Amino acid sequence: MSNLGRYILFLGKLFTNPESFRTYFRLIIDECVYIGINSIVLVAIVSVFMGAVSTVQTAYNLVSPLIPDRVIGLVVRDLTILELAPTITAIIFAGKVGSSIAGNLGTMRITEQIDALEVMGINSVSYLVLPKIVATLIMYPFLVILAGALAIGGGYLAAELADALPVAEYYQGLKMNFNEFSVTFALIKSLVFGFLVSSIAAYMGYYTKGGALEVGQSSTRAVTVSCIAILLSDFILAQLLLVR
Repeated sequence: MSNLGRYILFLGKLFTNPESFRTYFRLIIDECVYIGINSIVLVAIVSVFMGAVSTVQTAYNLVSPLIPDRVIGLVVRDLTILELAPTITAIIFAGKVGSSIAGNLGTMRITEQIDALEVMGINSVSYLVLPKIVATLIMYPFLVILAGALAIGGGYLAAELADALPVAEYYQGLKMNFNEFSVTFALIKSLVFGFLVSSIAAYMGYYTKGGALEVGQSSTRAVTVSCIAILLSDFILAQLLLVR
């Protein structure tokens, strides 16, 4: 509970004694490139194979003659939009970006760069952490959209190249009984997950104590706690927004 309270106080410091808008704008653009653009290749590779494997395994399990092949496309579409694109991508994002944020801030802490900012009268939490959180909230939903599109494309490749099911049936499944709220739900989850990953990783890195060994431990804790927070918030959001 003490860590939770310290985390909440840490978030409160984000908006005290802020810098100028021009300063934040420049930092946010840099973080958008570092956090979002540099993650596109990894997210793209994982998403394509994720969609392809989901299609093949769903086709393997739905072998009943009473179930038409187009149901496979429907299952892959809903599974991708509701769960795979936002949640699995968030776990990958936590491993890549979250550990990097924690490591960078941890290194700045043990080399006394954060202390130097405080001596100069700069709110180090606002200056260092707020641009990372804002950049994540901007870029992560785009990564989720990209992941969903590529996963569905990966399902098409599985249908075409692996002959998992007829391509026409896959297309029909994608269009069948589509609920627009699924996309809204995925975007809500992307905002929540992005905030959790960036803020938890920044918290772990900012309060690092010790030396290089502790920086690595902070990165590991950041990924672990972020993954747990993602899964817990995923369940809570599903209960609040989907269960009637």
